Amino acid sequence: MSAKEVPGDKYDSVVDLAKRRGFFWPSYEIYGGVAGFYDLGPLGTALKINIVNLWREYFVLKHQDIVTEIETPVIAPEVVLRASGHLDHFTDPIIECLNCGRKYRADHLIEENTGLKVEGYGVEELDRIVKERGLRCPQCGGLLGDVRTFNLLFKTTIGPYSSDVGYLRPEAAQGIFSAFRRVFISMREKLPLGIAQIGRVARNEISPRQGMVRLREFTIMEVEFFHDPEGDDPPWDRFSGKLRVLPAELRQRGGEKPIEIDVIEAIEEGVIKNRWLGYWMCVARDFVRELGIDYGDMFFEEKMPYERAHYSAQTFDQLVRVSRWGWIEVSGHAYRTDYDLRKHMEFSGEDMKVFKPFKEPKVVEVEKVVVDKAVLGRVLGPSLTSFLEVLKNVSVDDVKKALESSGETIAISGFRIPRSAVRIMKELEKVSGTKIVPHVAEPSFGAERLVLVVLDKAYSEEENRVVLKIPKKIAPVKVAIFPLLEREELVRVARKIYADLTALRLTVLYDESGSIGRRYARADEIGVPYAVTVDYQTLTDSTVTIRDRDTRQQIRVSVRDLYEKLLELLDLKLRVS
Repeated sequence: MSAKEVPGDKYDSVVDLAKRRGFFWPSYEIYGGVAGFYDLGPLGTALKINIVNLWREYFVLKHQDIVTEIETPVIAPEVVLRASGHLDHFTDPIIECLNCGRKYRADHLIEENTGLKVEGYGVEELDRIVKERGLRCPQCGGLLGDVRTFNLLFKTTIGPYSSDVGYLRPEAAQGIFSAFRRVFISMREKLPLGIAQIGRVARNEISPRQGMVRLREFTIMEVEFFHDPEGDDPPWDRFSGKLRVLPAELRQRGGEKPIEIDVIEAIEEGVIKNRWLGYWMCVARDFVRELGIDYGDMFFEEKMPYERAHYSAQTFDQLVRVSRWGWIEVSGHAYRTDYDLRKHMEFSGEDMKVFKPFKEPKVVEVEKVVVDKAVLGRVLGPSLTSFLEVLKNVSVDDVKKALESSGETIAISGFRIPRSAVRIMKELEKVSGTKIVPHVAEPSFGAERLVLVVLDKAYSEEENRVVLKIPKKIAPVKVAIFPLLEREELVRVARKIYADLTALRLTVLYDESGSIGRRYARADEIGVPYAVTVDYQTLTDSTVTIRDRDTRQQIRVSVRDLYEKLLELLDLKLRVS
């Protein structure tokens, strides 16, 4: 019998099951909990590990010729996040009740009380709406203060000195950008190069909502894919096809329904601005489908310019439909251009450019920055050497812009120098290549949010019992072993099978208490795909039954062939693709 979806809002049923059977619950629950923090229990941890491993299979292992994986610290020095722009831009609007002191995210407060869509609005505009609408504190009805910005970074100190400021990283990306040169050299200096990272990040959300959907600490899975924007095409033979996309232009005209378009056509028509961005969206589509999300229950929504992060030239959020909140984001896909590497070049003085060889050497006219070292030496003194090092990473265009400013002196990377000491010179030069700053396409996922989405999609009820239809590949427990009765001869065989399967690295549950029907129900409730039962026939012919969670059908196999059969049913045999 097929399971049916629970009528109405099943979220409460999912949360109740998650707490009762050990998937997740609020952290520090005995002290009342802390908003935005959740514990993963034994089953939740196993499910998350399987989701992470499946992500690694899609984004790293299937692309190991162009993607590698690293690990960087959770704490970043202040200068790293100043260079990346997070100190200035990683903010949300906040408003405080003047009576009770409660603080709210201002745009959410406005949307919930007026229905207006104000995401991305500036502080002044949000403040005007609050005052014009006469909005009050939802808790006590008190007057609200002015809207201001709140930085979402968790601040700390590194070591015993308060001046050594650090922050918990809000994304894994900056550790990757900082390490780019090291990784690029170790990978034989070839583009394209994807650098993946899986790790913990922290965002000090003003008022986390939607349970596990919005957390203050979570595991992020990211790839920063470095490439030449004029280089080779992605390997479309691996991932391509149609995407369901809601472009920003369509949203602006009031359109709410996504269009279906072939990814290559979308790139050619400018719907997707970067071909590698489109490629990783295809990978994300197939990865999320393997988590149990139907194609019709996902699409990619392009963010409006005012909704995008400061580093992004184009961003798509991958949305999936869940029971309580409708469409929620499960991944973000940002075309970060060369923003991050250029910023880190500027702040660190390190050269992040890579050499791009030409097919044939060319004679080209090049522009060079020429400086009068004698004049600069008198002005800068001992700082001349530092200036000349910094100047190596300043583009000719940036110097031109500085020269366009008025006054007898100009500013270059924090140095104030005489205009007369700098000029742009053109000359012919035979070159075998050029140096470029790679562009970056970034797919980014939150693991805990995917745990919730998988459970929400898998939860079903039939005949007053819960069946958690988690896809076999990511089910936290793959097989349950049951002796039909608590008889010594049956228990002995069942425990031997359990020991053999665990030794072969399958996740296995052993249960001998209660009726066989009750044990099947317990296994179904936590999503175990197959149950193996040892009965009296086992004692005569060494065969056991395998019961399918979703169909309840049973087959009989030899104990000798059990492991191979389970691998086949679970689709865990080595697959060549």
